[in-house]
Amino acid sequence: MAGASDSYHEPIEQLTDRTRDMHRALVSVQEELEAVDWYQQRADATTDEELKGLLLHNMREEIEHACMVLEWLRRNHPDFSAQMDIYLYSTKPILEAEEEDANLSGASQDTSSTRSLNKFTIGSMKGE
Repeated sequence: MAGASDSYHEPIEQLTDRTRDMHRALVSVQEELEAVDWYQQRADATTDEELKGLLLHNMREEIEHACMVLEWLRRNHPDFSAQMDIYLYSTKPILEAEEEDANLSGASQDTSSTRSLNKFTIGSMKGE
């Protein structure tokens, strides 16, 4: 498939349209963040103030692009949304937010198989 991502780990024909769109978004965020890093390094390295300003402008554009795609991910994937609700725009220490979420999730669970949307489990490893 011309123009397809080289980073699929499963045959593309076995993937749903939703999974392929998620892949497109995730790869795009990676590329935007990599560009942010490159522009920041180049701005640090140059001694030309005008060039530094241009590079930092470009870096900020890449940050904007990354944030736009992150917002798309939030709107289209409930797990991203749940995690962003916990960690973004909070002033508390990040690890405290994680601990608080774990405590709330544990307190709200009953003894059934109900699991919090933002906690991943793989189930029994015994093959039962």
